[in-house]
Amino acid sequence: MKKFENYCLNLKVLAKAKNEDLNNEFIVGGIIYKFFVQFELGWKVLKELIKYEGKSIANSGSPRAIIKAAYSIYSFIDEDTWLSMLKARTNMSHIYDGNAARNLVNLILDNYIPEFIKLKDEIQAYYGDILDNL
Repeated sequence: MKKFENYCLNLKVLAKAKNEDLNNEFIVGGIIYKFFVQFELGWKVLKELIKYEGKSIANSGSPRAIIKAAYSIYSFIDEDTWLSMLKARTNMSHIYDGNAARNLVNLILDNYIPEFIKLKDEIQAYYGDILDNL
């Protein structure tokens, strides 16, 4: 699945964020941007997998609906963390000061990246070689 490949490629870059200079505003902005892309890829991968499972909710364009559906289907989805990511993504356009941006980066590093990695690993374990054919 091309979306899953893109998800994994972006995650590979985002996962390196903890090694960057977090005092650099451009680095902080880049981490936030990569998080935004990762979240978008994540919920869209979930949407494709839900569609594969034959669930009509996959026709929804709502990330919230897809996250809630994924939580009801897959035991490895942490609904609270994904809804927190959705809220952070929505609020990103309202982050104007450096402290708020750094707080978001801390959330990304401590909570969201591990959740993205868990999703990647669990999807690979759950679907295996089928992913190549989706």
